[in-house]
Amino acid sequence: MRIAVLNKDKCRPKDCGHLCIKMCPKVRTGDETISMDGGTKKPVISEKLCTGCGICVKKCPFGAIHIINLPDELGEPVHQYGANGFRIYNLPTPKKGVVGVIGSNGIGKTTLLKILAGELKPNLGEDAAWDDVIERFKGREVQAYLEKLSLGEIKAVYKPQSFESIPKFVKGRVQDILERGNELRADDLNNLIENLNLGNSLDKDMGGLSGGEMQRVAIAACLSKDADIYLLDEPSSYLDVKERLNVAKVVQSIKDKYIFVVEHDLVVLDYLSDYIHVIFGKPAAYGIISGIKGVRVGINEYLGGFLRAENMRFRDEIRFEVIAPGEKSERKELVSYPQLMKTFSDFKLETAEGALHKSEILGVLGPNATGKTTFVKMLAGVVKADNAEIDLDLRVSYKPQYIKVSENLVYSLNVRNNFKKLFGIYDLLNNRISELSGGELQRVAIANCLSRDADIYLLDEPSAHLDVEERLKLVKVLKDFALEQEVSVIVVDHDILLVDYLSDELMVFEGEGGKSGAASEPLNLREGMNKFLEEMDVTFRRDHETGRPRANKKDSLKDRQQRKIGEYYYA
Repeated sequence: MRIAVLNKDKCRPKDCGHLCIKMCPKVRTGDETISMDGGTKKPVISEKLCTGCGICVKKCPFGAIHIINLPDELGEPVHQYGANGFRIYNLPTPKKGVVGVIGSNGIGKTTLLKILAGELKPNLGEDAAWDDVIERFKGREVQAYLEKLSLGEIKAVYKPQSFESIPKFVKGRVQDILERGNELRADDLNNLIENLNLGNSLDKDMGGLSGGEMQRVAIAACLSKDADIYLLDEPSSYLDVKERLNVAKVVQSIKDKYIFVVEHDLVVLDYLSDYIHVIFGKPAAYGIISGIKGVRVGINEYLGGFLRAENMRFRDEIRFEVIAPGEKSERKELVSYPQLMKTFSDFKLETAEGALHKSEILGVLGPNATGKTTFVKMLAGVVKADNAEIDLDLRVSYKPQYIKVSENLVYSLNVRNNFKKLFGIYDLLNNRISELSGGELQRVAIANCLSRDADIYLLDEPSAHLDVEERLKLVKVLKDFALEQEVSVIVVDHDILLVDYLSDELMVFEGEGGKSGAASEPLNLREGMNKFLEEMDVTFRRDHETGRPRANKKDSLKDRQQRKIGEYYYA
């Protein structure tokens, strides 16, 4: 089965002079294999007439065309966005409990959630009626769900991936907003607020919330509805490790409901899910939803790139290098910095003295609002310390946690060609920065930061909105970059998997969020992880098959054993 996919956002026929039509050998022999649509002014490719020669793909200067061969067994798509548009195959299995969804960005996860919410009626590739859709899935668990959905008997609540624009539309005090939208008992709402640690945020205005607070308010607003199905898209973004595990516990506490969670943090996804669906395919072209799987099996098969039940290999295997943490790095010191102090009107930070080394990556872990970003800004010279003049006499390149957008084209940024290739930016060069998705904006910001000539590179939460594969690619790029350029890289992030895989040393922050923070000197990985996870009150183990970190359930046998010997991670 051959499909033709046209990315209409990238296609600009006026600029290329209709090269795809001119160069198609079938068109030259008189067939209308590619023709112009009079309404959209874009080319339309006939999938029945296309021979799959690939000439149009090679000749398109904007990379807008994909010609893909798929197994005939897939049949017609469950949903397709118009002629030559993105399409998705299969539907997930709704089960009471938490169903985790894992897959690359642009692979159809949002489409899946919209279908489950009833916002998008599956069209089976054309304009199918509900009866046809239900008949398509006759005899499968999803059939009964679709029947209720078609009759309007399913109430769904959706927590979107991007919540940064919420204050533009929802204004007022947090407590008033939550109480106004609450459909639970008052005691249940209070418990939800307490479990999500929102007590200190209730009197704040929506416009004054941090990213982490906004995320937790959005989750609280979603879970305070009396719904049949809850759909949570990336609930861990901007949350620290403890907050992520708290959210997981809150979600797991909901009984007898359908819950679907799309998440790129494998530790969180593993910790909160009862089942897993893998979505694979080609981003912006098509997505295939796997059958439902057990959590460990589903995540490991995703990392392995091979789905056993489907007998399908969709990419090469991803494995984690399990390297026992050793002593502090013996690399050459780049610069040392003194003990630092900074006091604001309601917050105080103290950091121990330390040193940065060439060809080294320093991971920074700690709760939200304990001064990690302030420390980075002091090193960058953006914020002045109270007790010392920071004059590193070194060039510093800084990627902030919250990325400013503009109406400029990505092309206007001075990104080096090797980073354009590594981060997939060539296809984005003619897009406005303000129009990029969260993951695209993050990749562009990282590439722009690394393209500057500097001695120290500071990246604040570079994993936000990146999928699993993008995060692991980022690790390799940063490791190679630090080693080859002999520079120091500092990474502040909450993804345990990324920080563990990336770091040579760790700097650990602790304190009371929004009030005080204290930071250690750079520590070796074993010492740093033990210190951090003891503060977080959680133990981790490694999966014996893939080497990935997994959070232990509280008071499980493994958890008790590791606590007893004081090894919170490397047991």
